[in-house]
Amino acid sequence: MNKARTASPRARLFWAAGISLACAVFLALGTWQLFRMQWKHELIERVNQRAHAAPVSAPAPSDWPSLTADNAEYRHVQVSGTLLLDRSTLVQASTQLGPGFWVMTPLQTAAGDIVFVNRGYIADRKAGTGTGTARAVLTGLLRMSQQDGDLLRKNDAAGQRWYSRDVQAIAAASGLAKVAPYFIDADASPAPQAGQPVGGLTVIAFRDNHLVYALTWYALALMIIGRTWQITRKTRRNLAE
Repeated sequence: MNKARTASPRARLFWAAGISLACAVFLALGTWQLFRMQWKHELIERVNQRAHAAPVSAPAPSDWPSLTADNAEYRHVQVSGTLLLDRSTLVQASTQLGPGFWVMTPLQTAAGDIVFVNRGYIADRKAGTGTGTARAVLTGLLRMSQQDGDLLRKNDAAGQRWYSRDVQAIAAASGLAKVAPYFIDADASPAPQAGQPVGGLTVIAFRDNHLVYALTWYALALMIIGRTWQITRKTRRNLAE
């Protein structure tokens, strides 16, 4: 009869330590994802409250340095001033109405500051953005500047091809100074006019897969525990024979 081979005490110790460490890591990652899920749900609640609240004055220059996506994004704001229609910039857009362009128009406040307003969507570049200037009082959702283009394409200021609403780069290309670090997605017009940009198309959506990730990590921990139990049981049975 062949003698059953057994692992040395040191090997068994390393095996047990490795299994314990792997389980601890997977359980910690699963628990971390649950905390992330709670944080994400709180963020979504805060954003929904901001977006549906009564509009407040858009942040003044003194507030600009402290603005972040966490404390300001999707805040419902109001701004008044003069729209510089002939200095509008078109940014490629993909919307529920189809592909087209966002019309980014600088608005000059009474203090001389510039706040870019995304007046809305147009389907065709030839639709035009307006000429001259126009006094306006606008409400909409505050959005932080979007840097550098999208994942596949970079903004081309020289060629006037814009793929993200990077207000600082657009301002520099337009020769504008004292520009807010955010833009405003204009609300839908109560009486939309033909040929005018369509506002109110902001999509507020957050990826929330944290529960799936948590369950995945916990499942991996359980798989390791289950497999270890099977191996241990088989080893003991072999030793008993």
